[in-house]
Amino acid sequence: MQTQFYVTGMSCDGCIKRAREALANVTGYDSAEFDLEAGTAVIEGDVDPQVVAQTLTEVGYPAVVKSD
Repeated sequence: MQTQFYVTGMSCDGCIKRAREALANVTGYDSAEFDLEAGTAVIEGDVDPQVVAQTLTEVGYPAVVKSD
C-alpha cells in the first residue's frame, strides 16, 4: 500500500536518511521514496498516515497527507 505526503524542510540525502531512520520505527512501514525538488514522499507499507506525518514532523520535516 502506498501513501503520499507533502514534506517540507528536506534538502539533502542526510535529511532522507534521518527521515527513513525515524520511519523505521513506524508499525507497518516498508520503505520510503522522497522527491526533494517536489517536496513529496511516497511511503510503502500498511501504515497509519497520521503516525507517519507526526513522525516526520517530530524529526523536523513537517508532513501532511497528500489527497488526490
